[in-house]
Amino acid sequence: MTTVALLIEMKAKPGKEADVEAFLAKEASLVKGEPGTLTWHAAGIEGEAGVYRVFDTFADEAAREAHLNGPAGQEFVEKAGGLFAESKMYRLQVIAHK
Repeated sequence: MTTVALLIEMKAKPGKEADVEAFLAKEASLVKGEPGTLTWHAAGIEGEAGVYRVFDTFADEAAREAHLNGPAGQEFVEKAGGLFAESKMYRLQVIAHK
């Protein structure tokens, strides 16, 4: 059962859109190896070039922390400065889901 989630909002640095999309595809492959990450989605905002969101869900806080401290989370921290003009992460409590 999903109890917690993350929402990350990102804006690519000018000219880095292709690099961001390649980076997000790589992140998806890393997350596939995380049993505690229940869902993981990366998306571009329609009509807003260079604006992206990642939404992922977890069964509990331990799984969310494992994700943040695992390969995908650490790579995000390492690469964010070179790819994103801005980024913001929200820790969410899941109230309802399908």
